[in-house]
Amino acid sequence: MSDRPLRFAALGLDHRHIYGMAENMQDVGGEFVGWWTKGDPGTLDGFNKRFPEVIERRFDDYRELLEDESIDLILIAAIPCDRAALAIEAMQHGKDVMVDKPGCTTQQQLDAIKACVAETGRIWSINFSERFEVASVTKAAELVQQGAIGKVVQTAGLGPHRLNRATRPDWFFDKPSYGGIICDIASHQIDQFLYFTGSEDAEVTMASVGNFANPGDPGLQDFGQLSLTSDQGHGYIRVDWYTPDALPTWGDGRLTILGTEGYIELRKYVDVAREDTTDHLYLVNGTRCEHIDCRDAGYPYFANLANDIRNRTETAMPQAHCFKVMELALKAQQMAEAAS
Repeated sequence: MSDRPLRFAALGLDHRHIYGMAENMQDVGGEFVGWWTKGDPGTLDGFNKRFPEVIERRFDDYRELLEDESIDLILIAAIPCDRAALAIEAMQHGKDVMVDKPGCTTQQQLDAIKACVAETGRIWSINFSERFEVASVTKAAELVQQGAIGKVVQTAGLGPHRLNRATRPDWFFDKPSYGGIICDIASHQIDQFLYFTGSEDAEVTMASVGNFANPGDPGLQDFGQLSLTSDQGHGYIRVDWYTPDALPTWGDGRLTILGTEGYIELRKYVDVAREDTTDHLYLVNGTRCEHIDCRDAGYPYFANLANDIRNRTETAMPQAHCFKVMELALKAQQMAEAAS
C-alpha cells in the first residue's frame, strides 16, 4: 500500500450494517471505490443516500472488483449464508475482508475460511458492531484494563431486537439463510464474553432457541439463550426479536460486566424512560458509583484494522478470536436445535 489511502469495495448490501462498515472505514481515511450487490435489496435507497459519491460505481460482476489489484479490503454484508464463499474468493484474490456478522452459517463454511486464511495469509475480520460500533463498550474496555472492577468473572449480555416485519426480506425468515438466532445475533455477545473475560476458548453449557410469538413464520427463531464457561469466567446471553414499539430505538441492548471489585452496566442504545441517547455506562466499585456518558469514546476497531492491513498485525482483533466466536456460536446453535 505504501503511503496511499486504503482502498475498499463492498460486496452485498443485504444488511444495513454495510452503512456503518463503509462509513467508519471512510472516517479513518479509506477510499470507497466500488460495490456490487445481487438485485435491489431494501437497503439500496439508504445506501445511495449515505454514499452518493459511489452511486455510479456499481459493478455488474463482482469479480471485476476482486481482480482490481489496487483494492485492499472487501466489505461483505450479503445474505449470511453467502458471505463465506464471497470472503474466500476475495482472499484468494489477495484481499483482506471485513464481513458483517455472522461471518458464516455452517461449520463447513468456517473450516473452509480457516483453510483459506492459512493458505493466503489474508485477514478475515467480522465487524461485531455491538462492540466495535458502540462507544460505551470502548469506555468499558478502558476501565476494565485499568482494573476498575478487578478481575472479570462474568458477563451477562442481552441483545433484544425489533422485528420490523414489513421491512424484512424473505431470507430473514429462512433459517438456513441466516443461520439461526444464536449464530446470527448472539455472536455479538459471545465476542464480548471472550473479550472481557480474556478467554481463548469456552464450553457451551446450555443453549436453547424457540419461536414463541411468530407461529406463522416457522423458519424464524425469535428467542435464543446460552451459557458459557471458561477457565477465565462465565457468561449468560439472551437474544430475541421482541422489542416493543414504544421503545424509541431498535433494541435495549445491555451488557453487565461483573468483576471481583465492582461491576459495569452498559445501556448501549437507550436508558429506558430516562434518556433516548446512547452509550450510558454505570460503574460501581469501592470508591465510585456513577453514570458516565461515553458517546465520545470512539470506535478504535476501524483505525486498527486499517493499520493491520498495512502492517500485517492483529491489533483490531486476533484472528484466532474471530474464529473462536463463530465456532462457539455454531456449536451453541447446534446444541439448541438438538434440544428443541
